[in-house]
Amino acid sequence: MRLKDKVAIITGAGSGIGRGACLRFAEEGAAVVAVDIVPQRVEETVALVTEAEGRAVPVVADVSKSDDVQRLFAEALSAFGSYDILINNAGILTWAPLWELEEDDWDRVMAVNVKSMFLCIKEAARYWMREKRPGKIVNTASISSEYANLGNAHYSASKGAVKMLSRAAALELAPYKINVNCVGPGGVMTNISPKLQDPATAAEGAKLVPLGRNGEPRDIANMMLFLASDDADWITGQMYLVDGGRMIGIPT
Repeated sequence: MRLKDKVAIITGAGSGIGRGACLRFAEEGAAVVAVDIVPQRVEETVALVTEAEGRAVPVVADVSKSDDVQRLFAEALSAFGSYDILINNAGILTWAPLWELEEDDWDRVMAVNVKSMFLCIKEAARYWMREKRPGKIVNTASISSEYANLGNAHYSASKGAVKMLSRAAALELAPYKINVNCVGPGGVMTNISPKLQDPATAAEGAKLVPLGRNGEPRDIANMMLFLASDDADWITGQMYLVDGGRMIGIPT
């Protein structure tokens, strides 16, 4: 087991990629602290991990708020005594032309997609530095950090910020043996995007993927697992696209 005796804190754990990461990490021996803002969803994730004979505890928190972040890390220590991995995965996506985008929508996307990662990285790093422990951080960016898309300027901007935050954090934390990387998912079948929930739209999206299909949460979780494992000890400050080849070009 690649994560035996490790503890992983995973945000956005109530569905999609976050839930997939919880299940995948538990398969590899990690104890999981599953974090989400919706109580029912995070309880469902923990139940699925438990049914698969894994270990997990739920934490309900809004990771865009400093008090909630401090509490969730305290609860992680209370549950398992330490933690080794942080998967910053909480994120939201809304759509609107730039000229119709509301300021509140901009602020909320930036708070959840970027500020939450800053708050969680800071809290985790302080603990590892104080305890003189190594740590692994994996942030969820997007292929939208690499190209613009009509109708989600705020989302693309937030994911570009995630990429650069990951690089900056990796540089500052490297002396403390804390690795920071990020994953850039392509079109993944989750509830974050209504477009992928519609079978016709999803089928059209798959035509843009050289490998011929949209992604599943497990596809992203597998890369997160690698970056959180000892196999990635000499990798930091990098972004890995997991997109079925979408960004290499459109198949004809």
